[in-house]
Amino acid sequence: MRLLLVEDNADLAELLLQALARHGFTADVMPTAGDAEEAVSSAHYAAMILDLGLPDEDGLLLLKRLRKQGVQMPVLALTARGSVTDRVDGLRAGADDYLVKPFAVEELAARLQALMRRPGDLLGEQLTVGDVSLDLQSRQVLVDGKPEPFSAREVDLLEILMRRAGRVVQKAFVEDHLFGLNAPAGSNAVEVAVHRLRRRLQGLGARATVHTVKGVGYFIAETKA
Repeated sequence: MRLLLVEDNADLAELLLQALARHGFTADVMPTAGDAEEAVSSAHYAAMILDLGLPDEDGLLLLKRLRKQGVQMPVLALTARGSVTDRVDGLRAGADDYLVKPFAVEELAARLQALMRRPGDLLGEQLTVGDVSLDLQSRQVLVDGKPEPFSAREVDLLEILMRRAGRVVQKAFVEDHLFGLNAPAGSNAVEVAVHRLRRRLQGLGARATVHTVKGVGYFIAETKA
């Protein structure tokens, strides 16, 4: 899933990007509050990781402003401010969780996964369509109960579609979540990714099919007998 990482320390941001990728997350990095606010207005993110010590503005002010604007995505605040008062202030400003530096990346990933398992988000430990299952923790795909190798891009696309199984997912939404701002997609990158995933499922004889709704988007559904 695609995240927004608001962090002005370039070295830390790069380390977090690499670590998050191992847990199935793609992230766009914004170094300032202004950049982050612009990104939120132009793209959809599953969650935000927000460093509160930003160079142009206190992260809490940005968070308060976004909440007033109706932005509801989960926000995990990162900070060196570790007192009880600081944590309470962060939560009251609209943060969903609070992690004090230094921290273990494994804990960060676990907290993100927990945040995105809120009721109504169609998130859980495993997604299933037909005989195809995706374990969200291990990123392992099973077809008829048997583990099968899928590329990271195929797993990401499968997750996007399976979270909304039976519903059409607009092409722009797929592009936003599959390719970050730092790695813009080519003109037909989404079509190529969908084609490869469809062929992969067909080649395995899976009872789940990726459908294209021309001019609109894509959806996955159990294959009819």
